[in-house]
Amino acid sequence: MRFILIAAKQLEFAKTRLAPLLPPGERRALAEAMFRDVLAAALGATAPDHVAVVTSDAGMLAMARSAGALLIDEEFPRGLNVAVALGTSALIAQGAQTVCTLLSDIPLVAAEDIDAVFAAMPAGRGAVLVPSRDFSGTNIICRSPADAVPTRFGRMSLVRHLDDCRTADVPARVLRLTRPALDLDVIADLAEFERAASGTHTQNQLARLGIAHH
Repeated sequence: MRFILIAAKQLEFAKTRLAPLLPPGERRALAEAMFRDVLAAALGATAPDHVAVVTSDAGMLAMARSAGALLIDEEFPRGLNVAVALGTSALIAQGAQTVCTLLSDIPLVAAEDIDAVFAAMPAGRGAVLVPSRDFSGTNIICRSPADAVPTRFGRMSLVRHLDDCRTADVPARVLRLTRPALDLDVIADLAEFERAASGTHTQNQLARLGIAHH
């Protein structure tokens, strides 16, 4: 079976690098809007059998439940990679062969982007990596088997993921996709996001905050 796993930080710990621009309540609202966009894209994809969310945030778990996603309660913030490992193990126990992990801060991602990732997967063992815009990070990683390599989200994760795939003899493809390449981490990312002029929850939230420039 093929699963999507959305990994989401607890809202109050999300987007700390936007602190110079946004106070805590507004960062929280922005992180929630991004999560809603990613969840909607995941639920719209046709390739996966199920969509799951791993987080310790009660509000996000409630949103995921009402949207019909599977819930994996992280219980307390353990860090992104530990949360993904926990979620992956839970999905393997439910019969997952392939798990496509999305970060919750790529609000431009579309259902067809996710389907393209699954379509790019090698037959049998393999991994597909969708890099961040600067080609240093990884914004989506799809693995088959689901625990073929660990995730290493964070600085220079793309190189680390590729190294791990080489070491474990897992065929890996780097798939450049424009929409999911944009994660909203720093103030410059917001300007780039604005240029896309999307009809997303994130766009609406930035407009409410007075940051959007139409």
